[in-house]
Amino acid sequence: MKKILSAMRRAVQDFHMIEDGDKIAVGISGGKDSLILFESLYRYAKFSPEKFSLIAVNVNMGFKETSAEELERLRAYFREKEVPFFEEKTDIAEIIFDIRKETNPCSLCSKLRRGALCSVAAREGANKVALGHHADDVLETFLLSLSYEGRLSTLAPTSYLTKTDTTVIRPLLYVDEKDIRGAARRLELPVVFNPCPADKHTKREYMKQLVENLRADIPDVRKSMLSAICHPERYNLWKK
Repeated sequence: MKKILSAMRRAVQDFHMIEDGDKIAVGISGGKDSLILFESLYRYAKFSPEKFSLIAVNVNMGFKETSAEELERLRAYFREKEVPFFEEKTDIAEIIFDIRKETNPCSLCSKLRRGALCSVAAREGANKVALGHHADDVLETFLLSLSYEGRLSTLAPTSYLTKTDTTVIRPLLYVDEKDIRGAARRLELPVVFNPCPADKHTKREYMKQLVENLRADIPDVRKSMLSAICHPERYNLWKK
């Protein structure tokens, strides 16, 4: 966890993500990323120069296959931490897969889940929402935007949502997924299995494999791509 905490603290400071008095709603999907995000913020709060509080919010998408036993383990984890845990039941799964029958559901799903999450955050008096996107997500989003939208764009470290008066922060942007995977396993976090039928069958998964294929020939390709994203002063793009 030391490596993750160090990278997270650097991101928090680089992008001024946390201020004194913040109440941060951590989005908890039940996956390893969101649980490591919470665990990292929970530990960081003990020595952070800024004083802030946490709540945890789980947006239940309505998948019938979700394990009740795993959800109870998740609730017990937050009870042990003495952190308020809110479950927001939705019909997002039905909307996406049964009603709209989306062939590429990830974008709409993300928007609906984030909307529900921010609504709960606003209702509970949280001024910030923390999401568990990591460095690999940054690269995959960059490649998706470049390849499918013709844009040089990726996940923003912070963004302000006027509708709910909420600031979204992504404290794990400097953290590698492999470090998250290892830490979640060592800490035996209560990961909830994701029953989404699109899991592992998306354009994002294709980009994940593309980066891995590039690494076979260019071992430092991830480091170079992240460096390019983090240093706009190096850009040499056309201007009309």
